[in-house]
Amino acid sequence: MSGGTTTATRAEYCVVACAEAWRGAGEVLAAPMGTVPTIGARLAKLTFSPELLLTDGEALLVGDVPAVGARAQVVEGWLPYRQHLALVATGRRHVMMGASQLDRHGNQNISCIGEWARPKRQLLGVRGAPVNTLNNPTSYWVPRHSPRVFVERVDMVCGVGFDRAAAAGPSATRFHRVPDVITDLGVFDFETPDRTMRLRSLHLGVTVEQVARATGFALTVPHKVPHTREPTAEELRLIREVIDPKALRDREVPAA
Repeated sequence: MSGGTTTATRAEYCVVACAEAWRGAGEVLAAPMGTVPTIGARLAKLTFSPELLLTDGEALLVGDVPAVGARAQVVEGWLPYRQHLALVATGRRHVMMGASQLDRHGNQNISCIGEWARPKRQLLGVRGAPVNTLNNPTSYWVPRHSPRVFVERVDMVCGVGFDRAAAAGPSATRFHRVPDVITDLGVFDFETPDRTMRLRSLHLGVTVEQVARATGFALTVPHKVPHTREPTAEELRLIREVIDPKALRDREVPAA
């Protein structure tokens, strides 16, 4: 590990990968969904993105960085749901959503499994996914990388992918951006000529073959795939002692 001798866990690699999604974001609202992205956003705030805005997950803008599950001691503002939605439309937010299904073009489904008219499973619903993807950067966090999530074609489009945005025209593509997809196996993006999913880095101990078996479509794989950046000694201290002392990250991403 950089700057120390303690070995980072898979969950901690995921936390750092999520934090990197907000590197250089400036004064925008981080909207993480999930335990690991929440820890990642707080790590980014405490290290390389101090201007990042955080909420308590409900209606308050917070000025400090409390441990996960703890109450903030410094409140900077009031951000109820209606104002949060207005903020989305301005683009001054980077949300990291989950995905029940995700395809090669970045189309996301969190609504239902099966035909829309008669689904096999009802999920969250479309929620704000279309507005998110067309108005502000939208990344995805998938704690269990599998062919059930990474599918050739999503059963219903909630979050808009690059192909759908392009088909809709300039009004859809103007602010459309899906920077990162982070899973328990690696980091992915859409930096290819046809804007399809590419393997950007592998978490330590993961192989390209393992990722390919867990993905339901053909990924773009560079000739040489780097490993995800290691946490520094200071980052591990912050994760373990300040942000997540109860190790809730290990419940979302168990040790490999």
